[in-house]
Amino acid sequence: MPPWIERQRHLMDYTLAAMARRWGRNLGLVAVYTLLVFVLASVMMFTDAIQREAGQLLEQAPEVVVQRMVAGRHDLISADYMDAIAAIRGARQVRGRLWGYHFDPVTAANYTFMVPAANAPPAGRVHIGAGLARARGAAVGDVLSFRGHDGALFSFDIEGLLRAESEIITADAILLSEEDFRAFFGIRPGLFTDISLQVRNPREVTKVAEKIVERFPDTRPILRSEMQRTYASLFDWRQGLVLTVFAGALLAFAILAWDKAAGLSAEERREIGILKAVGWETTDIIAMKTWEGALVSLTAFLLGVLLAYGHVFGTSAVMFEPVLKGWATLYPRFVLTPHVDLFQLAVLAFLTVVPYTAATVVPNWKTAVTDPDAVMR
Repeated sequence: MPPWIERQRHLMDYTLAAMARRWGRNLGLVAVYTLLVFVLASVMMFTDAIQREAGQLLEQAPEVVVQRMVAGRHDLISADYMDAIAAIRGARQVRGRLWGYHFDPVTAANYTFMVPAANAPPAGRVHIGAGLARARGAAVGDVLSFRGHDGALFSFDIEGLLRAESEIITADAILLSEEDFRAFFGIRPGLFTDISLQVRNPREVTKVAEKIVERFPDTRPILRSEMQRTYASLFDWRQGLVLTVFAGALLAFAILAWDKAAGLSAEERREIGILKAVGWETTDIIAMKTWEGALVSLTAFLLGVLLAYGHVFGTSAVMFEPVLKGWATLYPRFVLTPHVDLFQLAVLAFLTVVPYTAATVVPNWKTAVTDPDAVMR
């Protein structure tokens, strides 16, 4: 074994023995440090995972959604718009969509009524989301009743439940036939909530949207890329909100690092003085203390990351649910796809491991270069 490696091994053995003598102090230090890394890693992993889930879902969204605006508000749009939009070069799969919201006083929640593009249930039957089923205690074969736009009572037989894998977007959804939708909301034939379309050439999406606005100034095209940016901004805002909630942990770590950099305890200074007196070199003492700081920070970092991984992907970030739930009454249950961004972990390590390790070097160097007699006095 090369002499340098053998030397570092002996230094590490002594460091571990020294840390074992102060096991209570070091254990508390690792616990606080681990908590900090756990919080930061949980926020980073959860935000990255939820953005990936949203990105995958939005990839299936229409490239352009056209809404008709009246007095700055979203209004119903006529089927005549569809024929004119379909005539625009590059536009394809133009269809009208029917969807809307209904407040249910039983659960104090808003439900999303939708007519699916394909495989719609027959009249009088619905498919419902898992969140709605839990809230109403409903199952396949049960009957759901709601008051329509005119106060009349509508009853629907539950034909099926939507897949749990899609609960992040279908928790409050009710899929029904076009006939039932129009009767329930009082929307006459020929009117739709909005219009969706695809574009043959992805590079011409913006151009097609411009042509739609030129032909219909009272419309607002919404591009899929704009939806993706909006979701990204929303999750970034939520990430900042969670970090603000845990700002106390960040402050505690800052105080801890500052206290470490401010100086050593009398016991640690005496230990360094004895080591100098028995022949240790200054570089050996600095190396030993650097190993101590690195062992504490790396142990806390690895424990914090592992706990954060289990928290985010094992419990779907249950600690953050009150913040992420917001004002929603029907909150979806979903399992995030495990994924670790190595770049984010590297950044987290740089922000947590490096500062603490560096903070242990300066006071130890100052003590190591001092005369042993002066130190031990």
